[in-house]
Amino acid sequence: MATLCRPAIAVPDYVITQEQTLALARETHAGHPQRDLVLRLIENTGVLTRHLVQPLEETLRHPGFERRNRVYEAEAKARVPVVVRQALAHAKVETTDIDLIVFVSCTGFMMPSLTAWLINTMGFRSDTRQLPIAQLGCAGGGAAINRAHDFITAYPGSNVLIVSCEFCSLLYQPTDIGVGSLLSNGLFGDALSAAVVRGEGGTGMRIERNGSHLVPDTENWISYAVRETGFHFQLDKRVPGTMEMLAPALKSLAAEHSWDVGELDFYIIHAGGPRILDDLCHFLGLGPEMFRFSRTTLTERGNIASSVVFDALARLFDEGGLDDGARGLIAGFGPGITAEIGVGSWNAGPDLDDELSEMTVRL
Repeated sequence: MATLCRPAIAVPDYVITQEQTLALARETHAGHPQRDLVLRLIENTGVLTRHLVQPLEETLRHPGFERRNRVYEAEAKARVPVVVRQALAHAKVETTDIDLIVFVSCTGFMMPSLTAWLINTMGFRSDTRQLPIAQLGCAGGGAAINRAHDFITAYPGSNVLIVSCEFCSLLYQPTDIGVGSLLSNGLFGDALSAAVVRGEGGTGMRIERNGSHLVPDTENWISYAVRETGFHFQLDKRVPGTMEMLAPALKSLAAEHSWDVGELDFYIIHAGGPRILDDLCHFLGLGPEMFRFSRTTLTERGNIASSVVFDALARLFDEGGLDDGARGLIAGFGPGITAEIGVGSWNAGPDLDDELSEMTVRL
């Protein structure tokens, strides 16, 4: 049994509003032939606020890829330990209980991975396995959960720590003026998250089956061009329509579990944009309220890449969780075009009698 416990979430203090984003787009790209289209697209994202790891004036400068990556490493080392400690506390485990650390990020580069630094500085065992995931983009959060499920299936009773660190603002490229790039400037935000997947016990989503689906011949629809100035995000205009191609994969995985995907109790879905959420509701036959956690993440924080699914799940916990056995689905979408999907039921944790019995044994 692999239970995805309550995530810990952190966002930087610097905030940019939609009004500020639109004003910057009007001023910076006054002569752009498709400026009005870009402004409409940014407004239609529904993203009202986003968090930035640097002040706005620093974000808009480009000091070069090397200096940006130094910021990425320094900010990651300063901020990740906080969410790690919170996630461990939520799951009621210690660093020495962790058997695998999965580190997910597509917005900076380190080798060795931050996993090595975490093991050396936070008291994890030296035999802790490491799994960095860098090139699945926004699907990385779902992939991390699925690989944790695979690991616990192979090693029953083990525990996995997932860490997501996404500083999307460090990818801002002032020379990229394509519609897709300008839209991304008003969509992506910065956030960090961590969550423990416990092999035994825990409260949260019990992952029971996972799967992956690649839409053929779409590998160029979401991509990075790696240039002297760093990572250049490239977004094809066909991306918002991909849910028609991915919805059958969600239906298929649920059907393999003898469930109807349209009749589940909760859904944690990557909030890539409002159309993705709206289309998926349509193709799965769901009301918009079923994606309320993802919609709130999008509105308040923007697309925070691999951290979206953890932020949305944390909101479910904030609402009070669910009854034991409630059925649900979690899914992340990203480059490929790739979907990483998991289905499972809610594990409400031990009841009061069990907790009292455990306390008696300890005493």
